[in-house]
Amino acid sequence: MTIQTLVHMPVLPKIIAPPMIEESLTDAERSTLLARIKTLMAQQNAVLVAHYYTSADLQDLAEDTGGCVSDSLEMARFGHAHPAKTIIVAGVKFMGETAKILNPEKRVLMPDLNANCSLDMACPADAFAAFCDQHPDRVVVVYANTSAAVKARADWVVTSGTAVKIVEHLHKQGKKILWAPDKHLGEYVRTTTGADMLLWQGSCVVHEAFKAKELAAMKLTHPDAAVLVHPESPEEVIALADVVGSTTQIIRAAQNLPNREFIVATDNGIFHKMRAAAPGKIFLEAPTAGVGATCKSCAHCPWMAMNGLRNLLHVLETGANEILIDEPVRQRAVLSIQRMLDFAAQR
Repeated sequence: MTIQTLVHMPVLPKIIAPPMIEESLTDAERSTLLARIKTLMAQQNAVLVAHYYTSADLQDLAEDTGGCVSDSLEMARFGHAHPAKTIIVAGVKFMGETAKILNPEKRVLMPDLNANCSLDMACPADAFAAFCDQHPDRVVVVYANTSAAVKARADWVVTSGTAVKIVEHLHKQGKKILWAPDKHLGEYVRTTTGADMLLWQGSCVVHEAFKAKELAAMKLTHPDAAVLVHPESPEEVIALADVVGSTTQIIRAAQNLPNREFIVATDNGIFHKMRAAAPGKIFLEAPTAGVGATCKSCAHCPWMAMNGLRNLLHVLETGANEILIDEPVRQRAVLSIQRMLDFAAQR
């Protein structure tokens, strides 16, 4: 199925990924940083929630200190339920904003406020609000990878793990959907549910780089490997998958399937958790090179790579990089997020 053309679709901003700069530490530097960070976290009643796409150092630190390593849905749930007065979000900016939307009374810090998301950047709030106004008959459903202002304009927020079920629920009620921002995830949801959906035309710089032709060739050289694909990937890549799912669903598939090898089409930061969850199994990156390849980040998000132990220590020492959201925006945005959380809890 081809993506539906939107006659009144705004021109999206050109997204330029920053250089990939990953933190490099000696064992001595890592040990010193971790000791100081753990002391300050205890003093400040802080908890760390880290996304699967962040560094192994941050994922290990989160788990070692009673925090959470997960996808964006569980990050939101965990931060909301945890009694800590400070939430440190290692991920990208929309994740920090979501934590603040749900926890206005808590201090929310991020290692780097420049850690953005190409999907968020491709959906400016003003242009999106104007587009929604052109289609008042549609329920507005936005992916979690959006700004607080976009969430404030939405009726529902979804994650990759909840999108199909929520849209299916709305479709059964006869609702027509306005979807943003990821065109690939939107097309996957539309194909799966049969819902009437208008699709915003954003995409993830990491997932859009995966190549179907090269993946098909890789399957031939690894015939016993299962292919695990995140639904932000292009339709042709999804068609080659054995399992399509969120980051959490991909990890569970690696645990539960009998295959020894897996070809994985999502950010390679997830491999740290996959190797821990399914020891003894082999994980291969799905190909991003080939004819038409244009990626600079390839299988890793350069914005996720901005998170590190050094800048985490800096925010604990200085209080810098606090997430602040205007209260009227927060009050509107929390409604669409809470709908998703309530829906997920009921199921």
